[in-house]
Amino acid sequence: MGSVSTYARPGGPDMGIAAPLTPQRPGSGSSEIALLQELFRAHPDVLLLVDPGGRIVRANPAAVAMLGYAAEELLGLLVDTLVPATARAQHAALRERYGQDPLPRPMGTRMGLTALRKDGSEVNVEIALSPLQGLDQRYVVAALRDISAYPRVQKVLQRAGYSEHLAQLGRVAVDAREPQVVLDQVSAIATGALQADTALIYLLESNLSDFRLASGAGLVAGSAIGSKLPNRPDTLPGFVLHEGHAVKVPDLRHEERFSFPAAYVEAGLTVALAVPLSDRGRTIGAIVVCGRASLHFGDDELHFVESLCNLLATCLQRAQSEDALKHAQRLETVGQLTGGIAHDFNNLLTIIQGSLQVLEEIPSLANDTYGQQLVGAALRASRRGAELTGKLLAFSRRQVLQPDAVDTSAMLHSLADMLRRTLDQSIRIQVDAPAACPPVQADPGQLEAALLNIAVNARDAMLDGGTLRFRARVCNHLPAEVRHNLDDKSADDASFVAISVTDSGSGMTEVVKRRAFEPFFTTKEAGRGTGLGLSTVYGFVTQSSGGVTVDSTLGIGTTMTLYLPRPLDRTASGDADDASSHALPKGLRVLLVEDDSDVRQVVRAFLDGLGCRVTLASSGEQALLAVSGHGPFDLLLSDIALGAGMRGTELARRARHSQPTLAVLLMSGYASELLKADRDAPPGWLQLRKPFTRAELAAAMLRQFTRREPSG
Repeated sequence: MGSVSTYARPGGPDMGIAAPLTPQRPGSGSSEIALLQELFRAHPDVLLLVDPGGRIVRANPAAVAMLGYAAEELLGLLVDTLVPATARAQHAALRERYGQDPLPRPMGTRMGLTALRKDGSEVNVEIALSPLQGLDQRYVVAALRDISAYPRVQKVLQRAGYSEHLAQLGRVAVDAREPQVVLDQVSAIATGALQADTALIYLLESNLSDFRLASGAGLVAGSAIGSKLPNRPDTLPGFVLHEGHAVKVPDLRHEERFSFPAAYVEAGLTVALAVPLSDRGRTIGAIVVCGRASLHFGDDELHFVESLCNLLATCLQRAQSEDALKHAQRLETVGQLTGGIAHDFNNLLTIIQGSLQVLEEIPSLANDTYGQQLVGAALRASRRGAELTGKLLAFSRRQVLQPDAVDTSAMLHSLADMLRRTLDQSIRIQVDAPAACPPVQADPGQLEAALLNIAVNARDAMLDGGTLRFRARVCNHLPAEVRHNLDDKSADDASFVAISVTDSGSGMTEVVKRRAFEPFFTTKEAGRGTGLGLSTVYGFVTQSSGGVTVDSTLGIGTTMTLYLPRPLDRTASGDADDASSHALPKGLRVLLVEDDSDVRQVVRAFLDGLGCRVTLASSGEQALLAVSGHGPFDLLLSDIALGAGMRGTELARRARHSQPTLAVLLMSGYASELLKADRDAPPGWLQLRKPFTRAELAAAMLRQFTRREPSG
């Protein structure tokens, strides 16, 4: 065999291999040298011969192909150059230690490294080291193998990529204020990370009957953001919702369980993965990813899309919560505004109504027909103003309930008559409420509003007409959920009356039934419902010590049932106007405390007409002086808000301390004051809402003297 010096010189056919390493042994043939040389050239792994100083002295063609350097550029190159800068110093130290005690390290020990190509890109490699013995220098052969194509490595890299995409989405979700930004980011990430052609995000509409295409990437012709798709099992998102789990579709062309837009199949998209989008256990949509036949959806891809769904659901939930909070804050602002205005407005209405009532009874106007017409019109207008204030307060849920015994049968027949005149003639209205049906203890106006709310919802569920039925009966059995929520667990079933409203409309799904009484939840289109109707019904019934249930079947109809308590005396009270003055003892000594002089004069005129002896005070401090100097009094009639001084509630406590038998009747045009007084006042106190008529004042005074109890 010839000497090693016969290896090709730089620039020769052997890629310019460096000078001879050591003389060849006698007897070696040139054919053996050629064979070794060809083995070096043909080896599929990168082979680098490195000298003790760490410089490359030989390299095979695989090195040129993988590392991107020309053959002559590799010769003499410091091997550390092939290591990323962040690990270069550590690699140099490891190389130096290895040179002191070189041992063979075979491929497959999983001691990998990242090699740096000439263009700055990186490739994952596995390395084998083989020190050459018997030479005049300690050379090392480094074998590098590109392991990027290994299935194990591909999986690791793929999962790392998915994690990075999820982290990217998380950063966007934290900063984004608009849900649409996150929706668009999810569809873009889904296509990019999965190398898919199309990603579609469907969200379930509030009516639960349709899906809306909320976002998409790679849409084909004919698809548009905002387009609707029926929520039926024969559509892909509907099928996913029905199944309740992810669905892999191996070939859309032969799918028989559901249909998919033909345009996507015609575009060559045959493979699909659909994952449900869930929020607190409820399916609210689906993410659908489509691609060509070569696209594979394994467990890693499924978990990745599920993670996208979880992140997206969290973002949508946050956006919904923020919207609900803003809505609640707006509602609270309206409540504060209307509550603040109500006090002054109701004082004005008290003056107007009271003055008109006094004017109506002036003898000179008794026979003046035209004058009586004008007074009557003004009274009706003032009452409408009072009703308007009440509606504003009810909207802001600051209305004070004034429970009374309500004739259930009469109310239902009256409500049915009104609805027959206002609802579509295709809706038949029936009433099953016998005259012998017991009354209920509730605020008459709020009960009527609650039933009207339910009736309007029923009308909206019967677009093609149907039957609306009202029914009232003595309750023979309270439902378990109602009994569970009642404060008085010992109440027997017969002490309640069940008022039900049944329609023959479209019915509710189980999801809608569960959420029917949630504030802000609505199945109506945007702008047609606030989502407060049934929640207000629930709040009113609960505040009235009752309960409400819903029973509904899709395609058959819905029944809402209110369970309300019967009055303790089992009798209905008369109208306020029936509490006439002769029912009150003549000469009652009344201490009237009101800081508004005009209101004070109107209420005094009412009391004078009722035969009372009235002492006036404009403040709490002045009233206490009257109690100590002019007492005793039979009744303290005081406004709650008395300017900057003592409040009416504090006045009542101190006056009752001085005179324990004193009856207390508080009045206010500010609903929240009455609410607070109702919570904090002793049982013997009563409240009167402004504006009020003389008959209503008389009725309140009569109730007070009927139920008055000495302070304990």
